[in-house]
Amino acid sequence: MKNEIRKGNKDGFRSNYAKAGVDMTEGQIVQWNKKVGEFVKEGEILLEIMTDKVSMELEAEEDGYLIAILKGDGETVPVTEVIGYLGEEGENIPTAGTAAPEASPAPTVSASNDDGKSDDAFDIVVIGGGPAGYVSAIKAAQLGGKIALVEKSELGGTCLNRGCIPTKTYLHNAEIIENLGHAANRGIIIENPSFSVDMDKVLETKNKVVNTLVGGVAGLLRSYGVDVHKGIGTITKDKNVLVNGSELLETKKIILAGGSKVSKINVPGMESSLVMTSDDILEMNEVPENLVIIGGGVVGIELGQAFMTFGSKVTVIEMMDRIVPAMDAEVSKNLRLILERKGMTILTETKLEEIIEENGKLRIKVEGKEDILADKALLSIGRVPDLEGIGEVEFELDRGRIKVNEYMETSVPGIYAPGDINGTKMLAHAAFRMGEVAAENALKGNHHVAKLNLTPAAIYTLPEVAAVGLTEEQAREKYDVAIGKFNFAANGRAIASDAAQGFVKVIADKKYGEVLGVHIIGPAAAELINEASTIIEMEITVEEMLKTIHGHPTFSEVMYEAFADVLGLAVHSPKKNNLKDRLDWA
Repeated sequence: MKNEIRKGNKDGFRSNYAKAGVDMTEGQIVQWNKKVGEFVKEGEILLEIMTDKVSMELEAEEDGYLIAILKGDGETVPVTEVIGYLGEEGENIPTAGTAAPEASPAPTVSASNDDGKSDDAFDIVVIGGGPAGYVSAIKAAQLGGKIALVEKSELGGTCLNRGCIPTKTYLHNAEIIENLGHAANRGIIIENPSFSVDMDKVLETKNKVVNTLVGGVAGLLRSYGVDVHKGIGTITKDKNVLVNGSELLETKKIILAGGSKVSKINVPGMESSLVMTSDDILEMNEVPENLVIIGGGVVGIELGQAFMTFGSKVTVIEMMDRIVPAMDAEVSKNLRLILERKGMTILTETKLEEIIEENGKLRIKVEGKEDILADKALLSIGRVPDLEGIGEVEFELDRGRIKVNEYMETSVPGIYAPGDINGTKMLAHAAFRMGEVAAENALKGNHHVAKLNLTPAAIYTLPEVAAVGLTEEQAREKYDVAIGKFNFAANGRAIASDAAQGFVKVIADKKYGEVLGVHIIGPAAAELINEASTIIEMEITVEEMLKTIHGHPTFSEVMYEAFADVLGLAVHSPKKNNLKDRLDWA
């Protein structure tokens, strides 16, 4: 059930809860716990609502004053109806008893203006042709805008040229090699099971994939009439865009989508030519005998597994207490065990002190451990926003990231900054959404909000890892949780496919069955997580998910069984005698 508590006169601020389920049509307000004029802190209980299924409490999602109650105690309200307003003290909005608006107000014109711009000016100039940039350009063109895009390197940005796509090409090669190792056990006899990796051919294949996709982006931009300029775009003081310091593009609005660049650390010896970035390693035409990965995050682990499978002896150095530390701790632990069994050496809670180049190799000194000898090292400690396009305009920054509001607009009216450059969620698919939002708001006025908290994340290791929502640690800080888990080792298709490693883990609120997070390690995790993302976004409860039917035999059955296990009802799990973690209402 969804009932809206709107934030002042902004459309779309909601406190939405899955607690009553998607099949509820109305509920009765039992009582308001706050009075008009009272200050409400985030997380405080605003009111209690009762449905024919469950009684529930509605919490404030933000701080603010309760400045209007539109539906009082005892009233029955349909789902999605506005029942009150939070806002600033004294804010002028509808008073208690007035009818709630049924539809969103018409988009308002952005705070910026384009006074003084000629009729020939572009509606929007986009700086950056990566995921946020090219998507915003296409979206703005779809909405009827006259659009230009400036890209200093290749269309598609880091993801397409030096990140997501090239690494997946390498990892597919690694998957082929791993499958060769299973062939004999499955009755497929390869007379000479040894293999070698031709890195020149690997690079050729990678480049072919990249060029195909870059050409596709270019074709899309052409088809929508986007005027593409090759060069470095910078913003002038009068909010136009200068290309390569000479060509001036007059524009009414600007979308600054400069993306990100490799982050570096100040460690002695880091300047050695044998120390590579993720950009460099994807152009390397050899398989080093010994490769050290500095940083156990997503990129480091993915490339580490690829080169380990190609034949390198890989050692990962990570300062945190676990690899891929943003993931659920149980998933991280299992991924480490799998990678170590395959031959990867992983050193966590390890500080890098110095890199010494000697006799064409590297001696890597780490705190409290023996020196590590390597032929090459990969620096993979994350990325930072690329601010080259700022030019003559001063933006409000937060630790080197351009601050934006919920509409993707910066502190400078009329300039929007979606994607990695704002540091909010540095994932290509999040950048796609931010780019769409920025384009709509720049062209039509600020009305579309980028909701990114349920952006799924994936690691394309073997097996894959994926997550959406809260980790178990995060959930336990705020909720009384129930955990459901089901192993791929009990899944028919996984067993038949030699892919029976890992599990799906579901985290739910015990009180209402609200799904808080889903975490997967196993086959096709990056695909399966999208079902979980939809479930949480649509506020489907655990009980409601179990009304669906999943095909058999499929990997997705593991998702279904994990949800059932939240209630202790997974049919293909042994009987549990202790169901203390079962949902309160189940």
